[in-house]
Amino acid sequence: MKVVFYFELNEVRWVLPDDELADFRRQFPAVTFVSLEDDTALPSEIVDAAVFAGWHYPAELFEAARELRWIHSASAGVEANLFPALVASNVVLTNSAGLHAVSIPEHVLATMLALARNFAVAMRLQRERQWDRFAVISGSGGIRELDGSNLAILGAGAIGRALARKAAALGMHVRVLRQRSERPVPGAEQVLAPEALHSLLGWADFVVLAVPLTAQTRRLIGAAELRAMRSDAFLINIARGDVVDEAALVAALRAGAIAGAGLDVFSAEPLPADSALWELPNALLTPHVSGYTPGYFEKMLTIFRDNLGRFMAGKPLRNVVDKRLGYVDSGE
Repeated sequence: MKVVFYFELNEVRWVLPDDELADFRRQFPAVTFVSLEDDTALPSEIVDAAVFAGWHYPAELFEAARELRWIHSASAGVEANLFPALVASNVVLTNSAGLHAVSIPEHVLATMLALARNFAVAMRLQRERQWDRFAVISGSGGIRELDGSNLAILGAGAIGRALARKAAALGMHVRVLRQRSERPVPGAEQVLAPEALHSLLGWADFVVLAVPLTAQTRRLIGAAELRAMRSDAFLINIARGDVVDEAALVAALRAGAIAGAGLDVFSAEPLPADSALWELPNALLTPHVSGYTPGYFEKMLTIFRDNLGRFMAGKPLRNVVDKRLGYVDSGE
């Protein structure tokens, strides 16, 4: 049996270190492991592979991979892997859900604190060597506290559930929107169905997008949803850029229809130099780093290693994606 590792995502490339590859070979001596960095070698290596691990499986190579039985995504998001041929096939798709349950909630908390304390204004003043306390105190709707504020989390995967617990511990009032609203979320005072989206948006001081990108969530936040938010509320997106209508968001930020936004993901990545988002003073941008943690690949390979053992033994795999839904339904 053959396993191919190939980790390439926009400007990020990674290859298994030799010692890690040697560990896999010692643990699974009956498996042939190939770790690729050269794009040109992928088509010939994937033809007889049973397993592929990486961020995205190239759709154009799917038909030729006659032995393929399992694809593992190195991230939680799998929308790029859900091309029609794979969805219709018997090939199993798993992801690395749970990998981001610490880093992304912490990134969100940092973003909320930065927005609440008007750090963007303070940092601009620092660059300009200006001392202007009033500008920091009054900017973007004024300084506020997280304790006692209202947090709406859209999505109840591992990230949304972890964020709910952490935010509740800070004294925030947390409500969560999820498909299965009968399932409780620890830390949330209320769990709501998708039909309650607009009323939830009008209640929140902070709205955090933590949904997978599916047909149902694409452009989930558009002009109407932004109008439903309060003018002193913030939108934070760590999901996928296409969950938001970016043009509508730019218009809302320019008009002051919402207080601001913290964005880690964008419709086009890298974010084009001519994007209006760069120039908006009430937008806090980070370059899709919320999921990064020093142990990222170690944690991802731990999930994959466990699943490979299960695969070899014919046992059920962890983190199996429902290819019709577009995400892992963990039952939590």
